[in-house]
Amino acid sequence: MIYFDHAATTPVRPEVVSVIQESLIEDFGNPSSTYALGRRTRQHIDQSRRIFAASIQANPADIIITSCGSESNNTAIIPTALALKEKGKHLITSAAEHHAVLHPMHYLETLGFEVTYLPVDDTGKVTLQSVKGAIREDTILVSLMYANNEVGSINPIAAIGAFLAEQNILFHTDAVQAYGSERIDVGQQHIDFLSVSAHKINGPKGIGFLYRKNNLHLPNFIHGGSQENDHRGGTENTPYIRGFAEAVTLMEAERKESNRKKRELGEYFLSGLEKSGIPFKCNGAYSEGVPHILNIWLPGMRSDKMLIQCDLKGIMLAAGSACTAGSLEPSHVLAAMYGMDNPRAAESLRISFGPDNTTDEADTLIALLKSIYNKQYKNV
Repeated sequence: MIYFDHAATTPVRPEVVSVIQESLIEDFGNPSSTYALGRRTRQHIDQSRRIFAASIQANPADIIITSCGSESNNTAIIPTALALKEKGKHLITSAAEHHAVLHPMHYLETLGFEVTYLPVDDTGKVTLQSVKGAIREDTILVSLMYANNEVGSINPIAAIGAFLAEQNILFHTDAVQAYGSERIDVGQQHIDFLSVSAHKINGPKGIGFLYRKNNLHLPNFIHGGSQENDHRGGTENTPYIRGFAEAVTLMEAERKESNRKKRELGEYFLSGLEKSGIPFKCNGAYSEGVPHILNIWLPGMRSDKMLIQCDLKGIMLAAGSACTAGSLEPSHVLAAMYGMDNPRAAESLRISFGPDNTTDEADTLIALLKSIYNKQYKNV
């Protein structure tokens, strides 16, 4: 098995599994209970919250633990918009966002809000100038992803955040793909809301967090008990919270070396692909994006057919488009970058690296792509 789809999800680290298993046995006390077993469980959650906060230079009280990045995005966007609707009903996002941002925006449009979907350039980035040009007197919230999940491009978050802070407009960023590789400082970057998911950094699925700036009131998205400082009702998932914290600790310690390995492998892959003679182009600017995401256009080679051939050889990766019910739907990200009619949407692959991927695995994928190309074009 060769796994090149770390942007979709990552394998859970053994150290994380050990912490989860230990917590499942030892932390069965309800953290809201006042007796010793509950208090001990609460202490583990509080320590985890401190780890999450330190990873983005925030205060522990500003961390709301959620079930995933999608919940974090929904929680930041929908209640905030509803709470501020008397001030204004204009929202700004980009055309290349993850659906966990686009769909909440679409939902708010059904409630009478207006949404501006900013274009992206041919590297997949939003420009500060386009944000400035879209601002209106009734703009209340801007949501722009930190790093794109398909092409890896990094938006100018600090510059956009500083401008929006001057305008007194709230700023949310989906940092799910950036969190593992980029150093984030929510204060210096003027970020009001930030979403993170554990399973992108070798943690378990079903756990994440939302950073909420301390002076902001965020209405409850889940009503019930007073958990998460009365922001999210429901008994806490202590084993996964502790597992997530362990994954963050490992990520922080290994980030520099992990980034180096991924970037070197990405450059090695591009060099090998060039030597193979297969015509290709990068979607976006790989050298300027996160190191683990590489998106390539292989002219004339259909994504769905390449994915099937890769799967038959035990190579797992993704396309720059979604395959559903046997039909190829154009990637909304690549369409936003290059236009709806551009063939890149149906002829692109996303290769996303982990620190344990090897040059031998890269060579295997290149050899397979060359074989597919030769059979299709050279009848070899």
